[in-house]
Amino acid sequence: MNKQGVKWLLDQVLPPTCSGCGVVQTETQTLCADCWGQLTFLGRPCCDACGYPFEYEVPDQTLCGACTREHPPFDRARSAVLYDEASKDLILAFKHADKTDMTRLFAKWMRIAGADLASDCDVIIPVPLHWTRLFFRRYNQAALLAHDLGKLSNTPVIADALIRHRRTPSQGRMGVKARTRNVTGAFRIAPKYRTALKNKRILLVDDVFTTGATVRSTAKVLRRIGVVAVDVITLARVVKTQT
Repeated sequence: MNKQGVKWLLDQVLPPTCSGCGVVQTETQTLCADCWGQLTFLGRPCCDACGYPFEYEVPDQTLCGACTREHPPFDRARSAVLYDEASKDLILAFKHADKTDMTRLFAKWMRIAGADLASDCDVIIPVPLHWTRLFFRRYNQAALLAHDLGKLSNTPVIADALIRHRRTPSQGRMGVKARTRNVTGAFRIAPKYRTALKNKRILLVDDVFTTGATVRSTAKVLRRIGVVAVDVITLARVVKTQT
């Protein structure tokens, strides 16, 4: 029996389902029309630096209030979807429940959202987990996204370039200041890549941009070794009203 025959047989026994609601689908690794329609995809207009979405059209290179007051240590950040009730269950299942079948589709969304970033970079680097968390989770969701994004954009991925050498508590319920304190000094560059990454343009990959504390911390570490640019792409973005 050829591959198509095997696939047909498997689909009869275990039909593909929507990763959001579980309804039977004709294809694997996808969402039904209802779940798809509930997602909010992010794009322009947005802050040219952090990617904060604007509700109205603005000129290119416009910055939000926060980035005007203090430009982040990265150059540009973009996200594929809004982190809300529609996307939250998908992302939490991807992070904590071994639901990695959607990785390819997530990476495609990120490739679209960060098209300019992916085409401008030399190397893709995922934000790392501490080894103890990786041991229990068994995979780094950011690394999975980075590898598929690398394949889609034909860009090399260095999954072990950054090391999370200090274990940090979960940031789920932390505010901006607490998150910043939590990740300060938590990352370093793997010694074998210090020279190789100098003068490179880096694209950092993470799953969710909440306050930006994690990618700010990793961007600062990369800046210290002499990279020429650091951009950020995440699957989702938490959006709160700026003050």
